[in-house]
Amino acid sequence: MVSKDRVALVTGGTRGIGFAIASRLAKDGLAVVISGRSGESVTSAVGRLLGAVQGGRFTGHPADARSESDQQALVGFVERTHGRLDVLVNNAGVGEFDSVERLDPSRFREVVETNLFGPYYATHFAVPLLKKGGGGFIVNIGSLAGVNAFAGGSAYNASKFGLLGFSEASMLDLRHQGIRVAAILPGSVGTEFGHSHGDRDQSWMLSSEDVAEAVSDLIRFPDRAIASRIDLRPSRPPKR
Repeated sequence: MVSKDRVALVTGGTRGIGFAIASRLAKDGLAVVISGRSGESVTSAVGRLLGAVQGGRFTGHPADARSESDQQALVGFVERTHGRLDVLVNNAGVGEFDSVERLDPSRFREVVETNLFGPYYATHFAVPLLKKGGGGFIVNIGSLAGVNAFAGGSAYNASKFGLLGFSEASMLDLRHQGIRVAAILPGSVGTEFGHSHGDRDQSWMLSSEDVAEAVSDLIRFPDRAIASRIDLRPSRPPKR
């Protein structure tokens, strides 16, 4: 059983995959801090999480993944509130899908800054707090789009390819400091994000809870093992 004094931070925890991860980690006994871009969305999500998980311990703090100062303040909030951090889940992400010719530079920048700079900022500021507690886990929620390019995915593919490289290099940087780093690469997940990419039928897709289960499994691994990358695929996608 996971110790009751452990603390997790889940970025982008107000909805979808992040919300499911926060819920699952609380059921595993961790106190959970979530972040989102607006204070209103964070407050609403914390209320829903408290109602959904009996005995769950949740707090939240608004933070834009694109902002270095926001991410520093977010980790500072965790330290002031709990005094420790054991699990960081870099989940916040956005997608913009269009041909490279039509994709506006501001949209490309938003995707890369959210999906790649955000995990860097959070990791950079969280490492000292993880080390203070003797180590812990960093889990980066990537995508199979980080190893498989597709038309219209120039921004998203770039961000997720980069995130995988960042995750693997961070694992090598931090493994001897008691911090295990892993990337989970889901395939299609049935969230509002899937709708934004034009997928109408989501019955065959992974659920947010499937990704949350993988995070829960990861942090239970014996200390001697690092599952540094998990490819998570739907069992029965449509036949092409």
